[in-house]
Amino acid sequence: MTTEPLPRFTVIGHRGARGHAPENTLLSIDTAIRLGADWVEFDVQHHDGELWLMHDLTLDRTTNGRGPLRAHAADSLRRLDAGGGEIIPTLPEALDLIEQRVGVNVELKSWNGCAAAVAACLRDYIADGWPADRFLVSSFHLPELWEFKQLLPEVPLGALYCGVPLDWAGLAAELGAQTLNISGEFVDARLIADAHERGLRLYVYTVNDEAELRALRQMGVDGVFSDYPERALAVAGPAR
Repeated sequence: MTTEPLPRFTVIGHRGARGHAPENTLLSIDTAIRLGADWVEFDVQHHDGELWLMHDLTLDRTTNGRGPLRAHAADSLRRLDAGGGEIIPTLPEALDLIEQRVGVNVELKSWNGCAAAVAACLRDYIADGWPADRFLVSSFHLPELWEFKQLLPEVPLGALYCGVPLDWAGLAAELGAQTLNISGEFVDARLIADAHERGLRLYVYTVNDEAELRALRQMGVDGVFSDYPERALAVAGPAR
């Protein structure tokens, strides 16, 4: 009796390699690449003419700053410590560091202009030789994702959910997304099957426990976001 090989399993470093270095910093991104991640994911906010790698709308948790990011001018943000002496990087700085070594998942974390600014930035990198399919732009804010699609349709989209949609993967497919990215607590066989039937890959966030990683792999999800990419790589197996 032979066993069918599992499909390719994509390992995405969450906010770089958040388990090893300050999240959304150049050090975290470089660490994820050195650990062997297939892709890196980070959050982007548009403010004061720049695209900042920052998850929270406030500075308090991840920097030595205080209050909303939008309350600070760009020169003030550049002086902040994002952990271990790291700065808050911009999207071009992150892409220049990556240099096409891995795929890049940009999560739109703000609205009212973020989609347009990211589209303009990625358009320049594509013109300089980056393949469009080495980018994945995702967001929980689906109207912002729809706006991005109108501006740069050649770049794949990832629809983010924190719960199971009533129409399963239907809205993500209607949006024209290539991936459905969902919290591990809401994954089940029916959702995986529905996503695959609609031609979407299903990625799960944020998975750090090795037993959970193995279980999701066996269930047939297509990949995971992990703070510890090396743990996910250990269960990915030769089908990668």
